[in-house]
Amino acid sequence: MIDRELVHKVALLARLELTPEEEEQFTTQLGSILEYVDQLGELDVTDVPPTTRAIDVSNVVRADNLQPYPEREAILSGAPATEGEFFKVPKILNPE
Repeated sequence: MIDRELVHKVALLARLELTPEEEEQFTTQLGSILEYVDQLGELDVTDVPPTTRAIDVSNVVRADNLQPYPEREAILSGAPATEGEFFKVPKILNPE
């Protein structure tokens, strides 16, 4: 079961500053949530298929077709630095 000491410890780990009243409030609220979860654990769900949604949803996607951008120079003109036809970026690993 959850007690005020556990709420205080979790608040410290999460770097939350709780007043004593908030600790008491969260102790009660979290205790109620955990009791409800325990009740759900008592249900027989052996014939219930696992799902991620209550209703079926399908995602509409388009085909991902690789196409060269016709105006390469326009894209490169907005870059802070280029090298030939490529973006030039600062070295981040083992900078010298």
